[in-house]
Amino acid sequence: MTTPLSGTQFELAFGDYTATIASVGATLRRLQHRGRDLVVPFEADEVRPAYRGATLAPWPNRVVDGRYSFGSTAAGSTEAGSTEHQLALTEPARGHALHGLVGWLDFIAIGESPERVLLATTVEAQAGYPFRLQVRVEFALGADGLRTTITTRNTGTDAAPYGTGPHPYLVAGEGRVDDWTLTLPAAQVLTVTADRLIPVELTDVAGSAFDFGAPRVIGDTFIDHAFTELERDAGGAAEVRLTAASGTGVVMRWDTACPWVQVHTADQPDAAQSRIGLAVEPMTCPPDAFNSGTDLIVLEPGELATARWTIAAL
Repeated sequence: MTTPLSGTQFELAFGDYTATIASVGATLRRLQHRGRDLVVPFEADEVRPAYRGATLAPWPNRVVDGRYSFGSTAAGSTEAGSTEHQLALTEPARGHALHGLVGWLDFIAIGESPERVLLATTVEAQAGYPFRLQVRVEFALGADGLRTTITTRNTGTDAAPYGTGPHPYLVAGEGRVDDWTLTLPAAQVLTVTADRLIPVELTDVAGSAFDFGAPRVIGDTFIDHAFTELERDAGGAAEVRLTAASGTGVVMRWDTACPWVQVHTADQPDAAQSRIGLAVEPMTCPPDAFNSGTDLIVLEPGELATARWTIAAL
């Protein structure tokens, strides 16, 4: 049989939860609780739209102009020892390198059970990113929802710049983004330019249009920003909650490996596809970290980096 365009399909089930994982991009293609969508799904034989559900690595978000310096000195340095790199511009309208390199790689399963799958791929050294990484992504359903763990090892001989995150579009229930109530306890937001979404500066969230520390209906607010200084529980977990007027909802939680979260109201030119889900993307680093160096992970040869997040029904 012909493999679907989104790759091999892995069907997971546990209790009231079901999930479908597609091998291309280690993608969360569908997640349901008692038959209710918790993320915006797409068809198996469809080219994944707008990074929906994809795993992002070795960087999340954007590298501005696809250009960065890295080497024996810190990322973003122009001192002797660093080397300039030029990535392919995968966001041509804005002229950036978007969401890493694994999004269109086909992962293979190296562990599988009815409620769990462990996928793996290798990022080979290439123009713009001359580093080799082994990437493993585990999806596991349990009573607490869908748990995802990404573990990346530098299998090359040089230190490598690295960041990661997921790209689900959360669905609270009936209606659209405008109708849903968002809870996002963060103290700061990274402002960006209107045209190319280039990071500008961190500003306080309090009292601004991005203040969702207390639950608030999103309405017509446009969001495509990274938030940080996140409120965390005693175990170190941060979370975003999204609820519908009917009382249904979805929550996403993540560990301390991700001090940032990108939130996007998913505005699209096509009204039928616009604002049908809220992108919530926990990130180990902010946009353009390859240049700023902010929270950038530098993986030494043989070193591992791990991050975890969970999506559950409310």
